[in-house]
Amino acid sequence: MGCAGIAVNSVIPGIHQSNSGKVAAIASRGIDKALETAAKLNIPRAYGSYEELLEDEEIDAIYIPLPNHLHMEWSIRAMEAGKHVLCEKPIALNAEEAQRMAETSRLSGVQLSEAFMYRHHPRYSRIQEIILSGEIGEVRGIHGVFTFNNAEDKTNVRYRKEWGGGSLYDVGCYPISAARMILGAEPEAATVHAFLSPEHDHVDMMASGILEFPGKVALTFDCGMWAAFRNTLEVLGTKGRIEVPSAFVFEKASILIHTGEGVRKEPQEMLNQYALQADEFALSVWGEKRARFGPLDAVANMKAIDACLESAYSRKRVLL
Repeated sequence: MGCAGIAVNSVIPGIHQSNSGKVAAIASRGIDKALETAAKLNIPRAYGSYEELLEDEEIDAIYIPLPNHLHMEWSIRAMEAGKHVLCEKPIALNAEEAQRMAETSRLSGVQLSEAFMYRHHPRYSRIQEIILSGEIGEVRGIHGVFTFNNAEDKTNVRYRKEWGGGSLYDVGCYPISAARMILGAEPEAATVHAFLSPEHDHVDMMASGILEFPGKVALTFDCGMWAAFRNTLEVLGTKGRIEVPSAFVFEKASILIHTGEGVRKEPQEMLNQYALQADEFALSVWGEKRARFGPLDAVANMKAIDACLESAYSRKRVLL
């Protein structure tokens, strides 16, 4: 649903490469764009409105990469039409919206998942195995960063505050979700400092923060859309640390384990994370595998983002 860059450049090619998915139709707000994209990506059917896509009885599931403020509306409309939904991150503008989406999923009996593609690569299961093995000792903290520079594109939807613009929504959500996944816990408090840019509708162009987790463990992170590109994660333990050089988007798949015995590099296969995401989503739709990251996980992630945004704008520590 929509011809966003993430769909055209990453998700649709990933579905094409998956073992389970087939992109049967694409819709845009106008037929010309839909036809152009369908021809480019070998998609059989094109629609000039989102409603037409929902009326297609042959469609099982819909991927939604629309601007953030439209996620709730069109996810709910799709689910009420009996379609399973894979919605781009962040799933909504706040936890209240995400909860409404989760409730619609429950009542409609369809799957709803948030599209954090990186979580489906097996290296994150491997990271959790290493932690559980005790090799790096007790986890003392996690540090994650995701920054890029797109500030010159003043018309970008990321710079519309009412549309859910800002770096916390766009890239800060990645280290936040990663820490929650790795620790298997929810944060208790957030403290965030942000650079709010008048040139970009006062959205947070850069944010640095700390999320406090149970057990006196914290995530420290920074995210930005007006900074040099970075994309890393580190899990710090009492006896060692795990370094993920390309944590969310791929340049390299390897992970590095630092201990008193030296540095061990574990190469990881360069699998298409979007294809893996499509396959895992399909298995949950078919009932062959329980979804690891269901609607309530998305609600919990939005609660953390809500607290980060509140802290950034109020310049106070916020309890969850």
